[in-house]
Amino acid sequence: MARKVLAVLAVVTLTAVGAYAQERVGGAGRFEIGAFPGGGMFFTKSSNGNEPEFGNYALGGSFTFNVNRWIGIEGEAGGTLGLNQSFSFNDTELTDQQSPNTWMYHGNVVANLVSNDRALVPYVTGGLGGVTLSPRGEAEMLGVNDYKTFLAGNFGGGVKWFATPHVGFRGDYRLFVVKDNESAPLFFGNETRYGHRAQGGMIFT
Repeated sequence: MARKVLAVLAVVTLTAVGAYAQERVGGAGRFEIGAFPGGGMFFTKSSNGNEPEFGNYALGGSFTFNVNRWIGIEGEAGGTLGLNQSFSFNDTELTDQQSPNTWMYHGNVVANLVSNDRALVPYVTGGLGGVTLSPRGEAEMLGVNDYKTFLAGNFGGGVKWFATPHVGFRGDYRLFVVKDNESAPLFFGNETRYGHRAQGGMIFT
């Protein structure tokens, strides 16, 4: 009986050790390169209702330097592509109107909730940067006649899953707070604007 109990304990122990080792297969290296080909950015309506809500297609990339297993410094750049949609602006109902494109660039601190040498790594992040409104496309119809850059902060989080030691996947959500500017066009930026971004992509280490 004792031998059976010891055998069961040995199997359980070996299984646990194997699962723990498997959990730590992969993980981030010192550097991570992220590519985000798909996502969405949604700006809510301004508090006074003068600046409309709209959504854009989001894409971009990132480079992360992991100071240690818990903290990383990340630089990200990308933008959003305007989509044809309906919204109310300047007391006019617009249908099939393309929203303006934007450029986005931020520096962030990434804090891993577990050490990043595991296969599954949830994280929180936040940082500062800029959002530039572009006059290209149909933006001039909305009063966006030149490039305008706004200070912006972001915070959020997500999860990284490392399928192999050097390739992983990442899902990310951010809340952006775009600071108002008195010289901004009427369409965007006269008031503080809030944007929600969700995107997915791959990580290479």
